[in-house]
Amino acid sequence: MATGKSSCDWRFDSGRPCLDLVATGIGTTGACELLDGAERLADWLVAAGLVPGGTRLDAVDESWVVRFRQLRTGVDRLLTAELGGRGAGSALERVNALAAGAPPGLRAVRGRGGKLVRTLSADPECGALLAAVARDVVELLTDPVARAGLRRCEADNCRRFYLDTSRGRRRRWCSSEVCGNRERVARHRRRTAGVAVPEATAAVPDVTVPVVDATVP
Repeated sequence: MATGKSSCDWRFDSGRPCLDLVATGIGTTGACELLDGAERLADWLVAAGLVPGGTRLDAVDESWVVRFRQLRTGVDRLLTAELGGRGAGSALERVNALAAGAPPGLRAVRGRGGKLVRTLSADPECGALLAAVARDVVELLTDPVARAGLRRCEADNCRRFYLDTSRGRRRRWCSSEVCGNRERVARHRRRTAGVAVPEATAAVPDVTVPVVDATVP
């Protein structure tokens, strides 16, 4: 695996790394699997900020992909249960077990121009990165303010979670520019179609032909 470098057009507008991980799954945006291999996972780890750009990710392989997908499924089930007011025992236990691990160690080193930049204190390990995401889940669900803003997108073809930080917390979509715009366009089309039908009907002239009584001389 080459040096970590983000090149994909990922979306990171959910508000938390753990929510962004869930958003890579099938069905969250109507798209296919986004973590479809080791290279894509390595790219996502950099883009999500879990590892600094330039970090060597030679150890990332298909076993990492499997483990991150498993965590993603567990987080999805846990958040879905939370929003539905239900328990999710096994998913919660799995997240707690991973969160108990140590996240990657960080160091500040001098980069180009003498500025301090962030780097890892050792080569990244899968368990440590999973711990970082799992801890983010724990922090989200145990923070009353953050938990109160947890939402699921109301768009018809989207299942993304997001944090609603808008004034009044009336946000309905994961992204106003994506799902919000799509829903507004669909609503406009439905309204336009509903108006056009009566107009077309009214425009049809009455062409009823009078019946002639053939018995009249």
